[in-house]
Amino acid sequence: MEKEEIKLLVAEDDHNLGDLLSEYLSAKGYTAELRRNGKEALEAFRTNHYDLCIFDVMMPEKDGFTLAKDVLKINPEIPIVFLTAKSMKEDKVKGFKLGADDYLTKPFSMEELLLRIQAILKRTRKERDHQKQEKFEVGRFAFNSKLQELIIDGEKQKLTSKENDLLKLLSLNLNEVTDRSYALNRIWGDDSYFNSRSMDVYITKLRKYLKADDNLEIVNVHGKGFKLLTKDD
Repeated sequence: MEKEEIKLLVAEDDHNLGDLLSEYLSAKGYTAELRRNGKEALEAFRTNHYDLCIFDVMMPEKDGFTLAKDVLKINPEIPIVFLTAKSMKEDKVKGFKLGADDYLTKPFSMEELLLRIQAILKRTRKERDHQKQEKFEVGRFAFNSKLQELIIDGEKQKLTSKENDLLKLLSLNLNEVTDRSYALNRIWGDDSYFNSRSMDVYITKLRKYLKADDNLEIVNVHGKGFKLLTKDD
């Protein structure tokens, strides 16, 4: 069976580090395409498919943060790892708010970068596979996300699009934390205060629907998000 090609876009203006990165990642079995500035990287992203991006923050033509904004407009699902010589907390926060999956401060070990890339690719592949799932058994409920129906004991509850999308996300992460910011960005498009309050309203509605099964509960996880929990009998 032919091994799946995994393509990485590397944007790094430091010639030595850029060459080292592309050579190391290629030696580890990835197809690593190197671009020397943000403008060249964006042009490459527009015309090619990539599975993950590695962007230096400080680059000529277009910095890494601006580049990330542009590529996420093209593909909101693309994983991004930022590289920076800075260790300022504000830069890290900015990177994660933009949608970064990880952040490495120079100097870093190639082995650490490789492990982080592998972890991100494993998670994103799992998420893509999960998104194809349409039917769920949630406690005593049968949940069909394609039909937007929640059924228990023959009683059918039709869900709105937002209710449906939120319950699907919770069901995919059954008994695990669903990150608040991730849910807001995925379903509402951004994690603004207004959308956050809106999501709380939908969580309340879902709790009402799920009350028919005493062993189900949506719990708040302080500072993180929500968890759809199946209680022990």
